[in-house]
This record gives sequence, C-alpha cells and structure tokens, in this order.
Amino acid sequence: MSHHTLSGFVEATATELGVPGVAVGVWVDGREVFACHGVTSTENPLPVDESTLFQLGSVTKTLTATALMRLAARGRIDLELPVRHYVPELVLADERAAAEITVLNLLNHTAGLDWAVIADTGDGDDALAGYVAKMSELDMIARPGTRASYSQAGYNLAGRILETVTGMTYERAVASLVLEPLGLSDTFFGPDDVMTRRFAVGHNLGEDGTLSIARPWRIPRGHNPGGGGVSSVADMLRWARFQLGDGRAESGVPVLPAAALQRMKEPTVALRSSTLGDAIGICWFLREVDGVQTVGHGGSAIGQFAEFLVVPERNFAVVAMSNAGPDGILCNQAIVRWALQTYLGVTDREPEPLPYDEARAREIVGSYDIDAMTLTISSTDGPGLLLDVRIKPEIRAAADTDLPPDHAPAAVGLLPGDGDEYIVTGGGLKGQRGFFTRDASGAVVGVDLAGRLFQRVGSGVGRG
Repeated sequence: MSHHTLSGFVEATATELGVPGVAVGVWVDGREVFACHGVTSTENPLPVDESTLFQLGSVTKTLTATALMRLAARGRIDLELPVRHYVPELVLADERAAAEITVLNLLNHTAGLDWAVIADTGDGDDALAGYVAKMSELDMIARPGTRASYSQAGYNLAGRILETVTGMTYERAVASLVLEPLGLSDTFFGPDDVMTRRFAVGHNLGEDGTLSIARPWRIPRGHNPGGGGVSSVADMLRWARFQLGDGRAESGVPVLPAAALQRMKEPTVALRSSTLGDAIGICWFLREVDGVQTVGHGGSAIGQFAEFLVVPERNFAVVAMSNAGPDGILCNQAIVRWALQTYLGVTDREPEPLPYDEARAREIVGSYDIDAMTLTISSTDGPGLLLDVRIKPEIRAAADTDLPPDHAPAAVGLLPGDGDEYIVTGGGLKGQRGFFTRDASGAVVGVDLAGRLFQRVGSGVGRG
C-alpha cells in the first residue's frame, strides 16, 4: 500500500501501532480530504467513517472557551473579572486565590489550580455545580496569574460560568451558543444522543499486549466542559474551518466578531519547553513549526484520543481521532506530522538531547508528585535516565472505572540550553518535553510534564 496518499499513511500507521479505528480529516486548498481506517470496536466492529463519533477529550475545551467568548463579545461576561463575580459560591483551599482568579486565568490555565478533582457528581443538571463544590479539595500549585499549568478543573469551573450567566445547563448553553449556529449537528455530550448513532469505543492495551474495551464509555457529566464532548471528524473539520474564518458560520450568520476569534489565537502566556506549544492563547496552544504558526489542541478520553491543528496563514487544518491507548496518541501525532510535511512542506523536528551527564543526573533523580500520579526519575546502569509516570494505587483502587494503563518507563535526555529542559526519547511518551524547577537555593523541586507541575517528594537524591 502506498504511503504517498493520506489513506495509505493512515492505514499503515494504525496497523503498525495496533489502533483498531482512526478517522482523519484535512482541509487543504479549499477542499476536504478524509481518510478513515478500521473499526469502531474490536467486540462489535463497524467500519469507521467521517461521521463516526469519537470522544473529543480536551478538544472540548475549545468549544467551552468559544462559547464564553461569544458571551464576552455580547458584554455578558468580562474576562478580567474574578470568577466569583459569576460563581459566588466558589470555595478553594486558598481563599485569596478564590477571590483573585479571573475568567481569563481559567481560559489560559494560569489560575494556579492543580489538574483535577477526581469525582463523579452524578448525571443530573446539578452535576457541574456539584463538581465546583468539590474544588475546595483541590491543591493550588501557584499564585493566580504567575504561570501556566494545565487544569481540567479550571475548565469545568469555566463551564459553570456558562450555566450561571445563561441560566441553562452547560450542554444546552454550548449547543445554543456554538453548536447550533455553526451547524455542528454531529457534536454531542449525552450518551443518549451518541448511542443512536455510530460511535467509536475506546480500547486499552493490557500488559499481555492485547487490547480490551475501555469501560465505562462515558466520563462523568461534571467533567463535560473540560472533556466530555463527542464529535465526528467531519464536524471537527467544520469547526476548524470556522476557526480559520472571519467569525461567521457557513450560513453567513455572524457568530463571533473576527477580532475575538483572532484574539483567541494570540499568546496570553508563554510556555517553557512544552510539547503543548510555545504559548497559550485563549484556550489554544500556539506553536511555531518550521517557521509557520500553528494553533491546536489535543484530547484524551478513556482509550480514545483526538488531535486538532490549524495553520491560519496557510488556510490548513488537520484532525485525527483514534480509539486505542496509549498508542492512539502516537498514531494521531504521526498523522498530523505527515500531513504538515506532505501538504505544506512543513517539517516538525524534535530537538536532540545532550549526552548523559552524571552530575546533572544526580540533581534530578527522585520522586515527584501530582494529585493523581507519581513521577519517578531514576538513573540506569546504561548510563542514562528513566522517567516513570504512574497513577497512584489509591487512586486506582478508589476509581469506579478502569483507569488507563501506565506507560512503561521511558528514556529521557536533557536538552541544550540552560540545562533544565528535557525530552522523552522512547516509549508512549516519546517526544514529550518539559523542564525542572529550582528553588532559591538552586535545588530541583519540581518537574513539568504535559503542562502539569509535579512537586518533589522528600529529597530523594541519589541513584534510582
């Protein structure tokens, strides 16, 4: 099979990585190109096509943010006002932070909130209010406005703002503000909407190398604003065309002022050594690739993954969705890189790590911690460094769902420069970049991975 065509590359990549089903859409030269491969489920296989529904994961955040921007454009929300202006009941572990966090802090991940509260607050219309009530349990990792740290909880709270300002449920508000005006008729939140259509099922790779169906299929309703959307690659390509346009729907109806749409794509906070990008706009991750500016967002659900990227200066978009973890991420990213190279001649190169340095390695070996996960860096007899990220056993035990399997430990190398940036060079996290944080004395006290800060546990200095 030729790799020269999109469908050839998609089939070869999905086959190589063992991903049952993939849907890809490209907008290039003013036309849509689709390539779909495989099946929705290994147990109940149906062919994947461009209208098959996949879980969007965090690509949903782009819908949430755009809905809030519509309200801001109408003067119903002020991005600079404290969130408490709209959600007066907000209580956080840090009262000063709860009073200070603005709407914009939520939209560009600068609120200082840890990643998420792992909680299911039911299926009722009060699910989001119930989630926000649990945010008092969430750790603060920084003062509001001081740094970016990716937060699911922040977006769920942003969804609650939509509810209080519109008087509708989050799902209804997004439908009326975004989905309906843009004709995104295959984008849903409720399992009842999804189950009457063809939809993909997530799969997770077991330690024995076989895929099993990821259950349950849905995420809790209280997480919808940060990750509960479900859509087809055709709808997501329509969404991409709106993001590349002038703020009007294809019908000609104005949805967002062009200036507001553009503002979302302009940097609001810089990111340091991050795979996610060079900066965050309003929701969007902004990254320069081979001299062109890209605007995108990725998403992970339970055994399903989505990758969404637009290149405004070239009127180009690519969307990839796949239904197996952990390699669905690698599959999507490989397809996006191939599309950039093949259609635009844009090459996405990974930086080369430095040779192993034992003295530098000693500084960073140890354990680091976030709400739901532990990250361990150890030295090998190699010589080299290994990075191992695991969901905490107590989180797995308490979860009423199958959580995704942990990645195998992967090699990691330090990058040239001031010495505190790194890249993962193998395994399912290959290509992920991050950096180490030091305290005033110069000791390493934290590590950033995937836009999230893991704080050092104890001193942990020495060989792993």
